[in-house]
Amino acid sequence: MDIEALRSFIAFVDTGSFTRAAKQIHRTQSAISMQMKKLEEATGKELFIKEGRNLGLTEHGRKLASYARRLLAIHDQALSDLKHRSDHPPLMLGCPDDYADSVLPTLIALLLETHPQQEISILCASSTRLRALLDRGEIHAAILTRAPENDEGYLLVHDKGVWTHGGYPELLARDVLPLVLYDADCKFHSTAIDALEKQNRAYQLIATSSSATALKGLLHKGIAISALARSTVSKDLTVLESSDLPDLPAIDIVLALAPHPHPVLTTVGAMRISDAFGKKEDS
Repeated sequence: MDIEALRSFIAFVDTGSFTRAAKQIHRTQSAISMQMKKLEEATGKELFIKEGRNLGLTEHGRKLASYARRLLAIHDQALSDLKHRSDHPPLMLGCPDDYADSVLPTLIALLLETHPQQEISILCASSTRLRALLDRGEIHAAILTRAPENDEGYLLVHDKGVWTHGGYPELLARDVLPLVLYDADCKFHSTAIDALEKQNRAYQLIATSSSATALKGLLHKGIAISALARSTVSKDLTVLESSDLPDLPAIDIVLALAPHPHPVLTTVGAMRISDAFGKKEDS
């Protein structure tokens, strides 16, 4: 099987979209469709199934995805090992600001265990923007938030949204609940607003920001409450374990790679990092 066809196949599996896969691989959708047809001819199996308006994987498609990841891992690792380390360019890594002091340091430490001399450039932005940068090949990898039912990337942390404040429980007694939230493309933003409206709970959205530092500063000042991922709540903030506020969704924090990954962060490296995070969560 053609290695680039397998790369296109995994790009579809990770993004759930031939449109995004085409952007990442720098091919037309028709070219990717032809690659997928050749994969089906090579395997003699149907790999895709219609799921409403979307396209999903058959049982054979899911099995091929498992083999394809391993084949790509071996291929990319071989190229990486054959290149001299000094030839490696800086690793461009994206990270949402809210994971910059929780998930990111552990990931960087794990990278440096195997590549202590590697230069890393970190770009903080929302998951939505980082996906676009991955699609355009402007970054090599990114920490992202995904829905638990999605197959995107390599799992780092299972997490859940929680309501939190900076030590001002009296805010909850206000007739109009003051809120500061991440920008509208954050899953907690839309869920919090929709759920409060369904409860007919009056609220005032005082501020939105992509910066975790900005939101936490507002919480510490007693200006409002917020909805954050549990793993990002610092010790100086209070989590509302029981209240009449609506539940917030579960999320997965993952490491996503560009289709042509950096030599020091191939599929093998991503799997190793995912496994290390899993052991950390279990301990």
